[in-house]
Amino acid sequence: MLILRNTLESLSGVFRFLLFCLALCLAGCSKMEERADLVICNGKEPESLDPAILTGMPDGRVALALFEGLTRYDPKDSSPLPGLAERWEISEDGKTYTFFIRANAVWSTGEPITAHDFVWSWLRVLHPDTAADYAGNLYYIKNAEAFNTGKLTNAAEVGVQALNERTLKVDLVNPTPFFLELCAFSPQTVVPRQVIEKHGDRWLHVRPLPSSGAYELVYWRLNDRIRVKKNMRYWDAQNTASEVVDFVPVNTATTAINLYETKQVDIIWDKDSIPSELLPVLRKRPDFHRFPVLGTYFYRYNVTRKPFDDPRVRKALSMAIDRKKIVEKITAGGELPANFLVPPNSGKYRSPEGLPYDPEAARKLLAEAGFPDGKGFRRFSYIFNTSREHQRIAVELQEMWRKELNIHVDLKSVEWNVFFRFQTELDYDLARSSWFADYSDPNTFLDLFMSNNPNNRTGWRNERYDTLLREANGLSDAVAREKVLQQAEALMVRDELPIGPLFIYQGFNIWDPERITGAYTNPRDEHPTRTIKRLK
Repeated sequence: MLILRNTLESLSGVFRFLLFCLALCLAGCSKMEERADLVICNGKEPESLDPAILTGMPDGRVALALFEGLTRYDPKDSSPLPGLAERWEISEDGKTYTFFIRANAVWSTGEPITAHDFVWSWLRVLHPDTAADYAGNLYYIKNAEAFNTGKLTNAAEVGVQALNERTLKVDLVNPTPFFLELCAFSPQTVVPRQVIEKHGDRWLHVRPLPSSGAYELVYWRLNDRIRVKKNMRYWDAQNTASEVVDFVPVNTATTAINLYETKQVDIIWDKDSIPSELLPVLRKRPDFHRFPVLGTYFYRYNVTRKPFDDPRVRKALSMAIDRKKIVEKITAGGELPANFLVPPNSGKYRSPEGLPYDPEAARKLLAEAGFPDGKGFRRFSYIFNTSREHQRIAVELQEMWRKELNIHVDLKSVEWNVFFRFQTELDYDLARSSWFADYSDPNTFLDLFMSNNPNNRTGWRNERYDTLLREANGLSDAVAREKVLQQAEALMVRDELPIGPLFIYQGFNIWDPERITGAYTNPRDEHPTRTIKRLK
């Protein structure tokens, strides 16, 4: 068996031996059935494939193969292309969109997909009982926020309306230049009302499961794979590149790279699935793709817990962090140290600087908050989801806070589902986090921390911040809008700090350009499965 031939030549003997043993174990234990046409390393096991409630990138990647929106992503630059809507019209004031559903848009089971299906699907995301974390992405629609927060109970007053079977009208609060991008996002896809109303929470177990996207679900075997096959009734089925695709969950980066090297998987999308120790070697290979990406790594404070309800404490912890050391010592992929939230290349927007690395000022702030030299500061916890890199970053933060502030943190690694539940229920002190753009605008990062956004998960509520974002998104002048958004971000990263930004991601993918076609790098790190094919 050929295992890591090129890579192992550059590794130490011990590490080489460990990888070799692991690969042998994987080869001996694997009981793979007939190989799919394309096999994708999909990171952690998805929590759900329901577009209304999913939260993770592995979940969304599969969901977008099964379900489509009014628009869909261009694989080259992730811009919005016509999807189930063949065309649309936008009013002169930019506040009304009229979408025209394709005549050949049908479910994989044969029933027509209608404008009424979209109205029902979007209202389902917005309904308070659904508890959708991405409901905030529909707040740009008239009365959507009021309906989601329970202030409005009449769904008919929400600005989404089926004029007939094939025509959908959407009324927005303000002109929203990124709205067509939102229409391609997985929570805005159309889902089968006929099945969900009948089967409730178990609708994903129905076979055949009606799908609206390029693929339909064959099976989902936990801790094994999710298999999908080409949806022959998809409106663009003739251009769906692969017949059968497997999405394989992988919990460790070492396992992922071994599966790739032994050709059991064809693509690794996520940085967490690439061993950081191997980056110096991998970066020299033609199958390693590195690119700027709209993603930020940060940690959240639970501001409802003492002493993190005091901004001085939050500032002190942030100013005791040497971000440059973290990216040079641990991540080692060319990441940009960041004390701000919105990545560069988010349109023409430029973030204001946050608080600098200044241990002396950090100690003064902590003393002002009543904890001179860390005295009286309770032992607290920092949670992170299982990952070697997250653990190494957590250990570095632990040491920096001990050394500079004389405070002590316990580190707690938990599985993704538990980790996410802790954040949602505000059952944590500090928590590792990250965010990747849902669309190419700074608002995709900044509106996370509005008071009513379900993705906030810090307990922080600031009326001034909310007002600034609403004001910015009501402005049509780009320069004026940028200035107001900068005010909002400065309030968050300089004054209040419900989060502690650490660095801006670099995008990393692994796939062989001589074996894979239809895959591209782009700042959104968005890769529609429908275009990708492995050459025989």
